[in-house]
Amino acid sequence: MIENDEYEGRVKALGIMVVMVIAILLARAGYLQVIDGEYYASLADGNRIRIIPSMAPRGTFFDRNGELLVTNRPGFTVSLLPLTAPVSEDVVSRLSTLLHVPVEDIHKKIEAHSGFDPIRIKQDVTPDIVSIIEEQKKLYSGVVIEVQPIRNYILKQEAAHTFGYVSEISDEELERRKDEGYKSGDIVGKFGLEKVYDKDIRGVNGGEQVEVDVTGKPVQVLGIKEPVPGADLYLTIDKNLQTAAEKAVDDQLALINAHAAAAVVMNPQTGEVLAMVSRPAFDPNLFAHGISTKDWNAINNNPYHPMDNKAITGEYPPGSTFKIVTGTAALADGRVSPDEKIFDSGYHWIIPKGNADGEALGWLNFVEAMAHSDNVYFYEMGNRLGIDALERYSRMFGLGKTTGIDLPYESDGLVANRAYKRKVYEDDWYLSETFDAAIGQGFNLVTPLQAAMVMGEIAANGKRYKPHLVNRIVSQDGKVIKEFTPELLSELEVSPDVIHLVQTGLHEVTTYGTAARSFQGFPIEIAGKTGTAENPHGRDHGWFVAYGPFSYPTVVVAVVVEQGGYGAASAVPIGRKILEAAFGLNQPASPAGAGKP
Repeated sequence: MIENDEYEGRVKALGIMVVMVIAILLARAGYLQVIDGEYYASLADGNRIRIIPSMAPRGTFFDRNGELLVTNRPGFTVSLLPLTAPVSEDVVSRLSTLLHVPVEDIHKKIEAHSGFDPIRIKQDVTPDIVSIIEEQKKLYSGVVIEVQPIRNYILKQEAAHTFGYVSEISDEELERRKDEGYKSGDIVGKFGLEKVYDKDIRGVNGGEQVEVDVTGKPVQVLGIKEPVPGADLYLTIDKNLQTAAEKAVDDQLALINAHAAAAVVMNPQTGEVLAMVSRPAFDPNLFAHGISTKDWNAINNNPYHPMDNKAITGEYPPGSTFKIVTGTAALADGRVSPDEKIFDSGYHWIIPKGNADGEALGWLNFVEAMAHSDNVYFYEMGNRLGIDALERYSRMFGLGKTTGIDLPYESDGLVANRAYKRKVYEDDWYLSETFDAAIGQGFNLVTPLQAAMVMGEIAANGKRYKPHLVNRIVSQDGKVIKEFTPELLSELEVSPDVIHLVQTGLHEVTTYGTAARSFQGFPIEIAGKTGTAENPHGRDHGWFVAYGPFSYPTVVVAVVVEQGGYGAASAVPIGRKILEAAFGLNQPASPAGAGKP
């Protein structure tokens, strides 16, 4: 009985203690909520932690000799950072007026935004705008100035199509790439190498963990994560050669009153692209800080399409440069012997197709026909080969498909063939179309890069290397992430003797053939081929392809001048100036030759 009383006493004591603890807690909670409730509510509302991102600089582009091509510079960006409350309509209206950005565009950015990242309204603003916002902070509540790296294309329009440009990620692209860590407002590569190597060169953004008070004013920085710059690209491009090629193209276009052209310079032994030009061009710096409507309209309304990289997307009939393919096929298939003479009376004896201006060159063997670019001779080669054999050798040379260069939007070109005509025109193939195909007309289409590749295969004794623009990718600590070495794609399935004969014919083009006058006195032996491609929309397109030195070629050039007329007069002068620069020569170009393609 005594034990029960003692147990009950302990339970009562414990119960009293529990009740007292609960009472104290309730009293304290009531005090905090009723007496100090307003104070602590203000603390809860005011002291917030925000992550303010810091954009990583994109990797730098260098040329093959370490010369700077593309870098970054600091720039001011006006952003919205609504830390405590939505941005008011008054602030939006003031920003619209100050930045010349439509109110509806600002609202679109706000609506598309999620999270606590800054809403970037306009990049690379001038210092006077920064001063206005900083001096009138009360009128621009929620507006912040970010210092961000702005892409700087040092050469401006030079190599613009190769380097590409950057811009803010679009909603559509963000939806496709959200799993890759991209966010609204991120700057991404839109074109050229900037697009192809975006993941390598974009870097990793950093940021600050900031505590702010009720007004949005930072109280203290809790932590900093430094941004990691992207990897650098060391290109195959030679800056000096690129500049010389650009100038050669511009000077010639001005001289002959033409408006569009393209040029490719590459090493046939490695596939390295040494220079690439497309005209007209654009300044990628305009996109780096948000292109204006005026600038965009000037580019978009240009009838010669400055945004097209004509070196890889322009598709042109190859004209007489295609005789390289036809000649190789005829020799390799035994349709003609090197010494066989074919009579050129001015027109072919089956179908009355002839030479430019009705020329008649008499008896010609293979080398002579190549040197003089004789149409009648190569019509006969087409007659003997047939379209199926021409198609087979065209594809052996790699035509009719992309080369695989590390640039976006490359075109396939077109190989003349029966199936294409049947599919598109629902018609049979005719001998006259084989004649056209044999001299690079009709259904044949090539890009300037493909034309350079064909010439490069002859220069490299039948080897075709994948063209590329990047030598290596290097991290910020100097570590080589990836190195690009020559990649052999294929070899011509023809005997070395055939290739040697074609090389000889191309060499004679520059000694006594269609390009001889322009290369008179040139101190380095080269091989070349002129071409003129018929154009139903205006003047003919002019072509020139060449390589040198002839004994061991390290440079191939391909030039096309849209509506330039004869290749010997329009494209050859450009090719010569490019070769002079490539070989370090300082000689004025000879007057354009009057030879026919």
